[in-house]
Amino acid sequence: MVAQTLTASDADWAEAQRREKVIRPLAGCGRIPSAVAALAMMELGVARSRFLELVKRYREAPCAASLLPGKRGREKGDRRLSPQAEQLITRGIDEVYLTREKPSVQALRRWLRHECRKASLPTPSTKAITARIEALPPVSTMRAREGRKAANDRWEPARGALEAGYALDLVQSDHTLVDIIVVDDLYRQPIGRPWVTLMIDVASRSVPGFHLDLLAPSAVAVAMCMRHAVLPKEDWLAERGMTAPWPNHGLMDRLHLDNAREHHCDALKRGCRTYSIDLEYRPVKRPHFGGHIERLIGTMMGAVHLLPGTTFSNVAERGDYDAEGRACLTLGELEAWLAAQVIGPYHAETHRGIGIPPALAWEEGLDRRPELMRLPLDPARFLFDFLPCALRAVTPNGIELFNTHYWDDALTCWYTRRGQRMPVRWDPRDLSRVWLELPDGEHLEVPYRDIRRPAITRWEQKMAVRALREKGCNARNEALIFEAVETQRMIVTEAAHKTKAARLTLQRTRNALADARRAREVQARRLGPPVAVHASIDAKPAPPPTLPFVVEDLQR
Repeated sequence: MVAQTLTASDADWAEAQRREKVIRPLAGCGRIPSAVAALAMMELGVARSRFLELVKRYREAPCAASLLPGKRGREKGDRRLSPQAEQLITRGIDEVYLTREKPSVQALRRWLRHECRKASLPTPSTKAITARIEALPPVSTMRAREGRKAANDRWEPARGALEAGYALDLVQSDHTLVDIIVVDDLYRQPIGRPWVTLMIDVASRSVPGFHLDLLAPSAVAVAMCMRHAVLPKEDWLAERGMTAPWPNHGLMDRLHLDNAREHHCDALKRGCRTYSIDLEYRPVKRPHFGGHIERLIGTMMGAVHLLPGTTFSNVAERGDYDAEGRACLTLGELEAWLAAQVIGPYHAETHRGIGIPPALAWEEGLDRRPELMRLPLDPARFLFDFLPCALRAVTPNGIELFNTHYWDDALTCWYTRRGQRMPVRWDPRDLSRVWLELPDGEHLEVPYRDIRRPAITRWEQKMAVRALREKGCNARNEALIFEAVETQRMIVTEAAHKTKAARLTLQRTRNALADARRAREVQARRLGPPVAVHASIDAKPAPPPTLPFVVEDLQR
């Protein structure tokens, strides 16, 4: 009756009120006299059965709505097929339609046509079949055709949420392919889409940092993004000719990640433990826990779609747009553009989720922090603490890692006994040196034993080993490995102006070696141990604290 009252017209309501005036005096009578009933039926213009039905309806619900005229014809959902046809349709839906192959309604009808011929029954129409499918619970239909996970993501209510009360309380991170094709630095020819690792401060929705790379996501990409997010960015911005402020920095209390392989590596866990960062992982099959970083990625990609060379979000949206032909930005230029996009439009415009700009929310979030902001004790070493680590023996032949020998005269003091190993850190972007971790926590930098060897990347070394094995050569021979790397580099360099894959390989290697070289230069420029930074200009330098981080006064 509720649905009928919402759809009834003014004429229907007028008829109901007219009926009520006649039936209301009679409904209270225990027995209606025949003469009175005859007059009422004549006034209403209905037969005896219809009159008695109206009286019964009004007695059950004494209001005008109970007397509204109903629609003529069959009621919606009334089925006219034979029981045998209904059974065939039910069996066809269960055995054919509700399967992971997701057949169409027409495929189900073809199956029914075959079965109906065997049973000498008429084939049901597509409309009849569709009506019975739509009558099924949507969640059970999706679970049968697309799987339990898809059904849960679509229909189950979101339980639980991420909460952050102040700035740097909780930071989320994730990777994505950028919807744009970049060009190489040398030939300005397209080389492909880069990856970006983004971080977002959940409390303020601000972006503390990001990392752009041509390599697929890895533990090093997470470490590079961590360094960019945690350390002050004045020098980084100055290198790119940018003067706008980007005040977001500091060690986060919690880091929230999805369950990707690179997020569970020992290097990341070890680095987070060193700086008292709690690692939290997204609950399995609960994608809404990554909503903040996913929305940030969507916002950034929406801005990227306005750049030349964009691939848009899908093929249909791209149409006949020539992304490679229009590509003109190098990786460095795209990195500077993304930084400007974060500092300017994103941080300055009002965020719909919090109602204020993220830049203002960051300042307010700092004021709510229960303790002072933390900074790494040694900024030059921060990335170093997130590098991969392996246990190796120290012998008179030096340290062997990836079939390459490393030597420094200081190793003579640290020879290991039989079966003993010492931690050795390495940077996959540059294998020209490793770092031996000493018992007192210090690190000894150890270069190649043969310093004439060129700096190579870990993926170049892997490719060389694979090529030697395919040729049946000794893949553990150090000289052969470096010869193979140099040969591959010559081939790539000669082919770079011809093929996109070669240009991409060349650019990856150049970027990786340059990043690793800049990191070493920053560490080399550091003079003496750092001291705590305080807002007061009269404060005297404090002695180095014993904790793995220092405390910086909040910017009030």
